[in-house]
This record gives sequence, structure tokens and C-alpha cells, in this order.
Amino acid sequence: MTPQPSLTGRALIAVGLMIGFYVLALGIGLGLLWIPYAEWVYAGRVHAKLAFGCIVAGAMVLWSILPRADKFVAPGPRLTLAEHPRLQKELQSIASATGQSMPRDVYLVGDVNAWVSQRGGVMGFGSHRVMGLGLPLLSVLKISQLRAVLAHEFGHYHGGDTRLGPWIYKTRAAIGRTVSNLGDDSWVQKPFVWYGTLFLRITHAISRQQELTADALAARVAGATAMISGLKAVHAAAVGFNSYWGAEVVPLLQAGYHAPMADGFARFFSAQPIAASLTKSVDEELAAGEADPYDTHPPLRERVAALAHLPASVMPENENTALSLLERTRTLERDLLVQVAGATAVNELKDLDWSAAGTKVYLPQWSRIAETNASVFSGITAANLPTVLQKPGMFRQHFLKQTEQSLSDEQLLRALVGAAGCTLAATLAQQGFALSCELGMPVSFRRDSLQLEPFTIVSDLQRGTLTPEEWQKQCLEAGIADVNLSAARA
Repeated sequence: MTPQPSLTGRALIAVGLMIGFYVLALGIGLGLLWIPYAEWVYAGRVHAKLAFGCIVAGAMVLWSILPRADKFVAPGPRLTLAEHPRLQKELQSIASATGQSMPRDVYLVGDVNAWVSQRGGVMGFGSHRVMGLGLPLLSVLKISQLRAVLAHEFGHYHGGDTRLGPWIYKTRAAIGRTVSNLGDDSWVQKPFVWYGTLFLRITHAISRQQELTADALAARVAGATAMISGLKAVHAAAVGFNSYWGAEVVPLLQAGYHAPMADGFARFFSAQPIAASLTKSVDEELAAGEADPYDTHPPLRERVAALAHLPASVMPENENTALSLLERTRTLERDLLVQVAGATAVNELKDLDWSAAGTKVYLPQWSRIAETNASVFSGITAANLPTVLQKPGMFRQHFLKQTEQSLSDEQLLRALVGAAGCTLAATLAQQGFALSCELGMPVSFRRDSLQLEPFTIVSDLQRGTLTPEEWQKQCLEAGIADVNLSAARA
């Protein structure tokens, strides 16, 4: 494959902008240093305060634009491709299809992303190719979709984007250092702020075009259908991962457990309520997503529209999960956690299956919260739970003591609803209901044919979508109407 015709134009614009910045910086820096010299030579005097200010500002500008060596820090565990032959085969296949050499290093990273870069050296000289593959991304992509994503990333090599990248990145960093070092009150800062804004707008516009060019190459290599579905999956995964991490993974880590994170995200991602919510998010982005002048990527709908006229299918489909390309996933997950928390903390984590998370982690936490908030529910039976939710202001001092900070009405209500959900969950467990805590699904308790979702119930009672009369009827049916909620204990 020959380089894209737009490469020369992109390179000329980027190089012109970079040269412009360094000419501006050198001119201002040297000009500032020249002012006290000129005053001494031509006027025979020196204003000490003016001279000091000019010398300091000029030195700051010149120091800020000095090129720095790229200190590369591994973003995650390095994947030795020989130990992952299926992944190696896919990478080599895409590298061959795009006419590119393989990256020297491939790293497993912890975010919903895949990227390529040139790292090391100075201003790109002496650098080497690096690729990052997000574990959460591999959890939700099919192999066909991953091929398209990989082809897109190799497209950045193919288009020369990674050769331009270090120059743009270093220049952007130099602008940022200059603006920061000069301080907000300095008049010398203003031309750099103006130029930095211009630089960002133009280089980010170039970046958006690079993304579209890489998309087109990916469609020609792996098929537009795989690329489009891959883009949608990436968008959905990026939206859903933070919720998964905060609601499912963090509580386990805090309790000293490590459950299969990649497999867990795949299950969370495909759970019906989550999948429906993420599909809605993708549809909204396709319908109304707009580009911002400072975005590095075009909006999803623009990328999908640009792919519509390209070949739908090129490679044979492979619907197996991309995660199957990795060996020893649990070990890799722990290695990834070490990057974040350190080896000592990770070595203390105990392995746990997701099926045991409810009884081992969540239920004990709910019970402790119920015990902490027992005074809120003193004398309150399950059937009378709505009376507590109707008057959150009565409990402001209680929650104030817990948080040791003032609470807005919204924060107070959220704290009360959370405490009520935990208390009802602990109560149902004490009454012999069996806990069901599947990833991405509402927490539920079942006894015989009756099923109750405590957190959904409390939320519905607070919003008024479940009336007190309807709840009392459910309590009678469940045999918990007269159960004292304050009796729930850890």
C-alpha cells in the first residue's frame, strides 16, 4: 500500500505550526533578554526592576522550549507475544495487510482503548513503535471487530501519524510549560495562550482527519461492517466501564478480593438492563453527537457515515471473543492491578468467583450499613418503610455525623435511600430470602415463587412509582409486614 495523498499536506501543516511556535518563542525569549542590554548600550542606564523581569521571563521562555527526552513508563504489563500465539497471529496478519512492521512492544492496559505510538528518544528521533490493548476492550469485542480496530491502529502507522505525533505532542507540551511557567498575571503569557489555542484547534482538526483516514483503511482491510460494529462497541464499553468498575470491582478490591475482571465486564456489558442502556447511549450519539473544535476524534455518527460506502465484508467473520486470544487472563489481570496498587496490596487479594460476591462481600457490607443506621429505622416495620422516606430532613443530623460535612438536600436523600436499601436487603436475608446478585442485574431476594428487589423498591417508593399501599400488599404477601427494620445486624 502506498501512503495516503493527504500525508504530505498534514505533515506540512504540522511542521509549519511547530516552526511557527519555536520562532515565536525564540523571538520573544531572546527579545526579552535583549531589552536590558539595549537599554544599557543605547541609553546608558538600566532599570533594575525592568531588567530583572525581562531576564527572568526570557529565561523561562527559553527553558520551557528546550526539547526533553521522552521518559516512557510502561502503561501496563508487557505482552510477550510468543506466549500469546493467537494474538500474535492476528497482529501479524493485520500488519501484513496494512504493509506495516510490527510494534516492538505490546502492552495490556486497563482502560477501554487501543492505541499506537512512537515512544522514547527526543522529538521522535530514536523512538520505537509501541501498542496498547485495553483489557476491558478485549472483553467486549469479537475477534472480527478487534481485527478492524487493529487495522485502524496500524493505519496510524501507515499514514505516518505516529511519526508526526511526537513532534505535535512535544510542541504542545512546550506550549503548556511556557504558559504555566510565565504565570497567569504575566503579559508575556498572552501571545503563547493565543498561539496555543490556535495550535490545538488546528492540530486536533488534523487528528480528526487522521482518525477518518485510519477508519477507511480498517474498512478496506477488515470490512466496514466489522469497523462500524467495533466503533459502536468501543463507545458503549467506554460508557459502561466506569459504572462496572465503581459498582462491581472496587467493592471487591476494598474487601480484599479479586474476581475475574475481564470476564466480569463481559457479563456486565451483556446483561439486559445494561445492554439496553448502552444501546440507547450509542443511538443517541449516532443521532445527535457533535464535534468540538478541541476533540481529537470525530463524533461517532460522522465516523459511521464515512464508512457507509466502503466494502461491508472483507475478512471471514469470527464471532469468538477477543479475550480468547490471551493466555493466563487471571495472571495478566493481577499484573495489571500491580501497576495501579503495587505488588504488596495485590498479593494480599484472595481470588473470588463472581457467584460468591453477593454473600461474601455485598451482603456483609449492607448489614454493616444497616447496623450503622439502625437508629433511623427504630420502631419502623417493613410495611412502614415509606414513612421514613417521606421525611428525609428529620435525619440530617444523623447523616451529618457520619459524613462530618454539610449535605445538600439531594445528598441527604441519596444517603437515606442508600441506607434504606441496605437495611431492607439485610432484613430480607435475615428472613430467609435467598440472595441473587448477578452482574448488571438488579439485586434480588427470592423465597419460593416470590422475588423482591430491595434497592429498586426503595427507589420506586421514594419516586412515587410504587405506592405505600402497593408496598404494604407486597409485605403481607412476603410475610415481612411486621418485621422491625432496626433489627438488621451485621
